[in-house]
Amino acid sequence: MKKALSYIVFVLLFTSLIFLFGFSSRRNSEKKVKQISIEFADGFKEFLTQEMVDKLLIQNQEPVQNKAKSIIDLQEIEHTVVSNPFIESASVYLTIDGLLKARVKQRTPIARVYSGGDMYYLDKEGVRVPLSNHYSARVLLVTGQFEAEDDQEIKSFVQRILADDFLKKEIIGLHKTQKNEWVLDTRIGNQKIEFGSLERISVKFKKLKAFYNTTFEDQTINKYRTINLKYHNQVVCTK
Repeated sequence: MKKALSYIVFVLLFTSLIFLFGFSSRRNSEKKVKQISIEFADGFKEFLTQEMVDKLLIQNQEPVQNKAKSIIDLQEIEHTVVSNPFIESASVYLTIDGLLKARVKQRTPIARVYSGGDMYYLDKEGVRVPLSNHYSARVLLVTGQFEAEDDQEIKSFVQRILADDFLKKEIIGLHKTQKNEWVLDTRIGNQKIEFGSLERISVKFKKLKAFYNTTFEDQTINKYRTINLKYHNQVVCTK
């Protein structure tokens, strides 16, 4: 008898919990979106404005505010937000109190590429990003004739430069010639660095830094017009 009574009590409690959960879920789904909150990851939002992101947070051509939470398609909104070329990733979700939150991460440009008549940014993932009317990033200028398959090569070369504190300050531009050789523009002395192909990059940069250390010390750096790193175990310069 006691077992049967305990079983009945358990069933009643379980049924009550299911009812309360369903009732709560229903009431929550019927709540309307009261407000939109946008957060930019890392605080970086130079390419984007609050208004630009607001326009992306639209479903079926209508604002989501005052819509019931149950008819909000978060996946669709998230897909729309990420489709913006300036946005790397986004997370869109609803809170219990009716707040639609969007956490947006903007793409990080590392180079401005000028290829023929086209100009665009290249981000840290090697993705092309259009120029912005709101912000001009101070990044390395890369010129030459490039195809889409060259983007990863450019990205890797630029990242090697940005990873070195000295080179990051000294190198201001890169140019790829028709012979597929690279020429670097410098900040101090305005020399042209004939880098050649992207073979033995570490060795070439090591030679370049040794050359700069010597010429900075004896104050002869401004006497040179070109610095050629293409030859093995030597730096050839012209005045």
